[in-house]
Amino acid sequence: MSDAAQPTAAEVRAAAEAVKTALDRHLAAVERRSGEDDPAVYEAFNQLAAAAEAYDELLYDRYDEVTPFEIPGAEDTLPPYTGPEEPSALSVLIRRDYAVVEPQRLLAQAQRIEAADDEADGAEVSATVHGALGILFGEFEPDEIASRHKEFGLEEGDSTLWVTAADDHAEPGEWLEAPFDQVDPQRVVCRFDVSAVFDDDVEDIEDLEDIDDIEDVDEEADLEADEDLDTDLDEADDEDADDDLERLDADR
Repeated sequence: MSDAAQPTAAEVRAAAEAVKTALDRHLAAVERRSGEDDPAVYEAFNQLAAAAEAYDELLYDRYDEVTPFEIPGAEDTLPPYTGPEEPSALSVLIRRDYAVVEPQRLLAQAQRIEAADDEADGAEVSATVHGALGILFGEFEPDEIASRHKEFGLEEGDSTLWVTAADDHAEPGEWLEAPFDQVDPQRVVCRFDVSAVFDDDVEDIEDLEDIDDIEDVDEEADLEADEDLDTDLDEADDEDADDDLERLDADR
């Protein structure tokens, strides 16, 4: 970036003051919040995030420095819940991703199902991967496939489950043509995500714990070695003392 395009020191200072103001507003909103999903807290949070991001960018452009903190953007969190306090209906939205890692295993499972079907017309739908998937998911419930995915040549990817509140029960067939097009994030009661990203975090923690265990073992070994050395020295001192007493007795 050229010097002409750099922000001025006054602009950086103003951005810093904006962060301070946003911090005060956020704290005030938290202190006055009416519940866990108070929209005022959510708005103050977003304002603080925006102010912090702007300050960080100006600070870097002007002084090639960064702030020591990072505030997640609003897109990383669900908006506050605005649905009914006592929902009379709900929808459960589930997405599970899989990779087809063993197509032959998948085809073999589908062929077994097709062979056991007395009503099969001999079209051998199971001869293709997409046909085998249709047979597999038509035969088993999604939860059973999730628990037995390795048997079907599949590998789990990310998955998520959203529970959303509704005012009334949907009419039969009302949303079947586009089941996921009308999801209102503000009506999500709760959500549960499963991802390898979280497993990596756990593995990092376990690695650190393993290192701590190794260090503990080393410390115990060092302590035992020190105790053995002290014991040897004490025994050596006792032997020297006995030799001195024997020499004194001989001189007498």
